[in-house]
Amino acid sequence: MSDTFAQLGLSPESLDAVRRARFSRPTPIQAQAIPPALAGKDVIGCAATGTGKTAAYVLPLVERFAGRKGTLGLVLAPTRELVQQIAGPVELFGGSRGVSHSVVIGGEDMAAQAEALKRRPSLVLATPGRLVDLLEARAVSFAHLEALVLDEADRMLDMGFLPQIERILAALPRRRQTLLFSATLGPDVSRFAREQLYRPVRVEVTRSGTPAERAEQRLYVVKPEEKSALLLTLLAHDEETALIFTRTKERADKVLLALQRAGYRCAVLHADRTQDQRNQAMKGFRQGAYRCLVATDIAARGLDVEDVGHVINYDLPHAPEDYVHRIGRTARAAASGVASTFVTAKDRLMVERIEKIMRAGIPRATVPREDPVFQAEVERLEAAQRNPGPPQKDHGVSKRAPGQAPGRHARSHGKDPRSGGTEE
Repeated sequence: MSDTFAQLGLSPESLDAVRRARFSRPTPIQAQAIPPALAGKDVIGCAATGTGKTAAYVLPLVERFAGRKGTLGLVLAPTRELVQQIAGPVELFGGSRGVSHSVVIGGEDMAAQAEALKRRPSLVLATPGRLVDLLEARAVSFAHLEALVLDEADRMLDMGFLPQIERILAALPRRRQTLLFSATLGPDVSRFAREQLYRPVRVEVTRSGTPAERAEQRLYVVKPEEKSALLLTLLAHDEETALIFTRTKERADKVLLALQRAGYRCAVLHADRTQDQRNQAMKGFRQGAYRCLVATDIAARGLDVEDVGHVINYDLPHAPEDYVHRIGRTARAAASGVASTFVTAKDRLMVERIEKIMRAGIPRATVPREDPVFQAEVERLEAAQRNPGPPQKDHGVSKRAPGQAPGRHARSHGKDPRSGGTEE
């Protein structure tokens, strides 16, 4: 495997951009995927979240399209947030070489997007739903397209976007390069790849379903009513940033209220939030304004944050593969962290499925029921049940209690609710 970017066949201009980005050496997915992508071959790339796969396809596309006119490439991704983040490396590596781009996502002005597409950007970065809208409006043409990238392909299929993807594929030239990247290669993704890719080079840096190695995993078996007590106890014993996953929007809002009540600076991220609210929540979390971000699986992929100290699975995900994506949030690039998972008796089968795809057990941890924070929250909940008060209003963010540490900063670089593809 190549130890330097210079060994991958990149031009001096791209090597200069890599140096400006302060990339010291290629990650395994970059070292293995860039050469065949530069050669125009189809590629299937399987790598855990946070391993540098965006640069693995952006650099080859920039090399191929630099100095050329027209819309030559399309990148599809499942969430608005991921598309916006992909735009960062595209600008970083392609901006100085004339490789332009347009971002096409839901929740933004469609007329403005159509106007931008008239300028025939080199690359279109899109979520499937909004791109189908623009295709139906005849606002975009891919007649000269040479390359298609499907990023987080498994997530797009999980979210029900196959009908939109098929509509998009019908609008593309059959003779093209296709690069498919996915953190897991389940049956649906493998079937799709067989049908749509031509003799692809397969690059599997980590076995499908392998968790990020640097995440220290802990599994706590609790009663349902003990979850908030355990959450507050874990947060009280460190000052790390925490990304907290819940299974539903309603649960996310309830967890947010519990954190606000305890005085934590926090925000929430789910599909009922407007695009501005989602952007604000992520920006605040990345910059350290919020210690905690509560999210449904909309944030499990595509939320490009470094240095998250603690991922907490308040609820198990809908699909076992999403566990791998969730805990990958705390082991990006050179970072490491803790991934704590709360399970109840009814979660036993899902735990078995998760451990099966990971080919490893999740270490069990002792629930700290004797901790004063744990006991205080249990007592508060019992008192609240005896004397229920008026419902509290959720504002989506909260202030930090006096003297509370802000937590380790999480830095970032940059579900499309459509028919057939829905967000949590």
